[in-house]
Amino acid sequence: MSNMISADQLAQLRDRTPGLNSGVHLNHAGASLLPQAALQAIHAHLDLEAQVGPMEAGLLVADKLQDLRKRAAQLINAQVDEIALMTSGSSAFGSVFAAMPRLNKGERILVGRQEWGGNLANYQRAAQAAGASVEVIPCHANGSVDAHALANMIDMSVRLISLTWLPANSGLINDAAAVGKVAAAAGVPYIIDAGQALGQVPVDVQALQCDVLKSAGRKHLRGPRGTALLYVRRAFLQQLEPAWVDVSSAPINANEVHLRDDARRFETSEAAVALQLGLAESVKLALAMDVAQLGQISAALASACRTRLARIPGISLHDLGDVSIGPQSGIVAFNLRGHDAMALKNKLAQQRIYIGANGIPYTPLDMQARGLHNIARVSFSYLNTVDDVEKLARALEQLG
Repeated sequence: MSNMISADQLAQLRDRTPGLNSGVHLNHAGASLLPQAALQAIHAHLDLEAQVGPMEAGLLVADKLQDLRKRAAQLINAQVDEIALMTSGSSAFGSVFAAMPRLNKGERILVGRQEWGGNLANYQRAAQAAGASVEVIPCHANGSVDAHALANMIDMSVRLISLTWLPANSGLINDAAAVGKVAAAAGVPYIIDAGQALGQVPVDVQALQCDVLKSAGRKHLRGPRGTALLYVRRAFLQQLEPAWVDVSSAPINANEVHLRDDARRFETSEAAVALQLGLAESVKLALAMDVAQLGQISAALASACRTRLARIPGISLHDLGDVSIGPQSGIVAFNLRGHDAMALKNKLAQQRIYIGANGIPYTPLDMQARGLHNIARVSFSYLNTVDDVEKLARALEQLG
């Protein structure tokens, strides 16, 4: 929608989010709060399962699940047959990476410095087994991936380019489209981890020129845990051979296995249907809103938070990115002198202020490059207000 989101609309969105009554939620990058419509959809389907049986209930809502795929495709400018419903971002990524041809000795995977630790672990294990390598794309001074430097790394040995678009440990937003331009020109497969992007910034897989994009549903999209969306470009799908299949993704007929010819070859016949119906409501909500403006609200709150925290003795800020070059995300990374980040998270939770905390395993290359062992992390949504920033700041001042 092109109209600006009004204060009344924001108030309605907040009123329809029951979790806001439980405290100050500043962990939307971990898992945001479900809208009332998603909760109602989940409860309604569980009731239906109890009444008619889970298998029967699943058949009754098959059209709703297909409608979810259609809406998800619309959300990221894809085709419906390029969308699969998954249980987590990790399962989405792992299923695709396991389906790719095995690495050969001397081949290279190129990753951004902020690559998500789970993705990186899979890359490193595969590379070690094959005698291949995982190499880091150089960064600009502000920490963002350098697409020009990436272009200079390309040769016939490069098998894959992978980017975590919005890192989990800072307010950085990488230029995923610039990386996609390099990958497309070189004909190298390109995977985007959009876990922090979906629901916070507009996502257009055509403009990004990626072959694979994955995101958990629980973050800024505000879906339930246990849900995720997977996009696989149709032309790339033909290069993927699933590591395993079931009766839904590859049914046997007359002794012949018929592998699905769409992204649903990565789905299974067993799924948490109630959660998927909850995700459907969250996707509907995202489509009804101006995602770009919602992201601007989050970013503005994060900017105000950085300014406020900078005035607190003992606070060190650890964000990347540069607003003079491009926007930052709704994530603010910091530490408070004398407090371990994980312990700080727990202390704030006792005051009903809920934040996140990340250690080296989440973004190992970037954390180690910057000499960080862990960081406290607050992540904003359009559900938050400037009052939340002040409540956090006052709590940190008292703890300091």
